[in-house]
Amino acid sequence: MSVHIGAKPGAIAETVLMPGDPYRAKWAAETFLKDATCINQVRGMLGFTGTWKGNRVTIHGSGMGMPSLSIYANELIRDFGAKTLIRIGSAGAMQADVKVRDIVVAMTASTMATPSRGFFRELQYAPCANYGLLEKAVAAARAKGTPTHVGGIYSSDVFYDERPDLTEMMARHGVLCVEMEAAELYTVAARHGVRALAILTISDHLLTHESLPSEDRERSFGDMVEVALEAAFS
Repeated sequence: MSVHIGAKPGAIAETVLMPGDPYRAKWAAETFLKDATCINQVRGMLGFTGTWKGNRVTIHGSGMGMPSLSIYANELIRDFGAKTLIRIGSAGAMQADVKVRDIVVAMTASTMATPSRGFFRELQYAPCANYGLLEKAVAAARAKGTPTHVGGIYSSDVFYDERPDLTEMMARHGVLCVEMEAAELYTVAARHGVRALAILTISDHLLTHESLPSEDRERSFGDMVEVALEAAFS
């Protein structure tokens, strides 16, 4: 047991999928895992452990934003021995060719500030994914026929952003989409020497203002979960 995770020793698998929403963690565990058991409910942040094709997996919420994810990622690694952490979440597209329902596999994650910024001081650290996981995720997504994009993303520390100039600048430099957690996940994983990847479903588009209808989200997010599982165990 740690400060924010009430799981018993051994209850968490070495491979952890991390959606932001704890109820999406519940849905993913019930949908994709066999014999899923709830292993954490502290502060309403749900976590479940079960098996997928005989492989032990935990699906645990991270909350919204980098500070929240940083707490759970650190404790999962430090206190429970997690070795592979894959963020499964939604994102807003920033390029015309990235469509709603597409999957983005984040190679790098730019950001203005993270909880880890104090570690680096003047250094502009460049958080990046584990290449082995990235390669397998791209292969799995393409095998499913899901439109997939690979490249840099932006991890924002605010949801209600009022910087259209910044959005325009990032789009000009090829940033694929915006979300709120991956940069800190990649940094924490690098610090502890474990594998990390962010696989994102495009739910909204910053250029066209299209949004994925709520009734379609589970089906589209399901593709992302399957890709994450294939990447972890292929």
